[in-house]
Amino acid sequence: MASVLGRLEERERAARKRVEELQAELEAAQSEWDEWLIARRRVGEVCSGAESAGPSGQAEKTPARNGAVVSPAARPGSVVPIWRTGLSIEVLAAEYQQVMGLLAERRAIGAAPLNCREATALLGLETVPAKIEGVRVKLKRLVARGWAQEPAPGRFACPDGPDGGS
Repeated sequence: MASVLGRLEERERAARKRVEELQAELEAAQSEWDEWLIARRRVGEVCSGAESAGPSGQAEKTPARNGAVVSPAARPGSVVPIWRTGLSIEVLAAEYQQVMGLLAERRAIGAAPLNCREATALLGLETVPAKIEGVRVKLKRLVARGWAQEPAPGRFACPDGPDGGS
């Protein structure tokens, strides 16, 4: 009987090793893909002069649904950049700005970190699995890129840095 359990453990270890290798490969591929998306967007901006200047000579900005300001480069589906000092939430697409605004409001009032269901409801979305999963993906992406933090599994909060960055 011990040999059967030993074989099972051996196969389990091999499977875990393979999963870890694939996860590392996936992360590398995701990083490369993000770099290509950024490069394509930058080249497109340069070629098309994407930031149209308003009467004051500055790039025009439009208000989003929650009052956040969206720059022309931040459009739905755009890549979430890695947070760094001096980067404001204006570089994020409107839906990410809404999520960050919600997290910042919670931090300002000293409320506990949110779970995905609570965040979905507070964003005014229907709390069905598809919407909750969409919010979860956004929160996880914001955490991965340094915009938000996950102090406990499944609980999300805004870091103490300026504009929510860490």
